[in-house]
Amino acid sequence: MNGTGSIGTLAAAGAPAAVVGVALAVALALKPWRSLPASGPPWPWLAWCALLPLSWAADRLGGMPLAQPLPGACLLMLMAGWPLATLALVPVAAAAAWLGDLSAAEALQRAIWLGLAPATLALGLGAAVRRWLPHHLFVYILGRGFIGTALANTAAGALQALVQPLPRGLALEDLLLARWLAGWGDAVLTGMIVAIFVAFRPEWLATYADRLYLNRPPPHDGDKT
Repeated sequence: MNGTGSIGTLAAAGAPAAVVGVALAVALALKPWRSLPASGPPWPWLAWCALLPLSWAADRLGGMPLAQPLPGACLLMLMAGWPLATLALVPVAAAAAWLGDLSAAEALQRAIWLGLAPATLALGLGAAVRRWLPHHLFVYILGRGFIGTALANTAAGALQALVQPLPRGLALEDLLLARWLAGWGDAVLTGMIVAIFVAFRPEWLATYADRLYLNRPPPHDGDKT
């Protein structure tokens, strides 16, 4: 790569790197590891982090440039909370870059639009659900697992389409439709897993608490939205 190309690559990665850096600084300042049990994070969190790079690099691995990778970040945020989910995006993006042979700029873009943006939007939507809707477990499952995930993913895709050049030969409305469909695909998966966790392993959801949604205070629980 010549000098001009190197400068262009660095410039393209500069703004995304700053966004990711600010998010990481905020997450680190919150010290989310203090809420982890002595045994460490639950294994489903780690398993989901291990699967995310495959999803983020699916278009490269499958040789289909127009394929819409499933973000999966909303489920990670519901399981681990926003700060820990944000910290996990770095190794996820790095692994996706290795699997998909992505440049640093491409990896940063995916860290933002497949990870940070939907997770942050889902956090905001979740706060609105908890503030203005009844505290009921079905509200949590539907509002945060299904609908919140679909809206967050769709909004993140729409923002990306508005701030970045469109892929060649693809109209804006086609791209938005693809984001909408991919967002709902991710929402169905997230909602099903959240429903199972609420029923059988609520401690695996950092954003769920019996004291809020069942009016039954457990001895060691809390909603760490």
